[in-house]
Amino acid sequence: MAMKKLILVRHGKSSWEMPLEDHERPLTNKGISNSNKIFESITQNLPDRFLIWSSTAKRAHDTAKIFNEAFNIPQELTILKPELYTFDASNLTKLIRNCEDTVPNLIIFGHNNAITDFVNTFGNKYIENVPTSGVVVLEFDDEQWSTIQKGNVTKTLFPKDLNNAIRT
Repeated sequence: MAMKKLILVRHGKSSWEMPLEDHERPLTNKGISNSNKIFESITQNLPDRFLIWSSTAKRAHDTAKIFNEAFNIPQELTILKPELYTFDASNLTKLIRNCEDTVPNLIIFGHNNAITDFVNTFGNKYIENVPTSGVVVLEFDDEQWSTIQKGNVTKTLFPKDLNNAIRT
């Protein structure tokens, strides 16, 4: 049976220091460094073929750019979706369910609360909060994105997991 794999990535830590529109806020140095560490650690969890979608918000798109650089993926392969600039899980769900069924694996760079709420609705494991630069991998036993129901959380990777690993 064909399976669908969804990799949700919350954008890296962003800066509130400048008086900018929320959509234009940049990543902090910590956000950049955590994203780099996370992507180095997730290599073995990446499928061979995938489609990348990113919110148009600067912090999400910049996180996607770091991902692309880490894996030598041409930047133009990331599809910017204005609808991913959402904090609402029902909007996120609608977007995912509209993905073409020929796409086996989808990677999304987006925002909370949409990501955490989506994971807690569709995953089999409660996650209190998906932190910035956090990654959650969900697998669905569905052949169509439009019919996804409950999936399995097969991997979570958060910056604190790596920081703890380095200290111990």
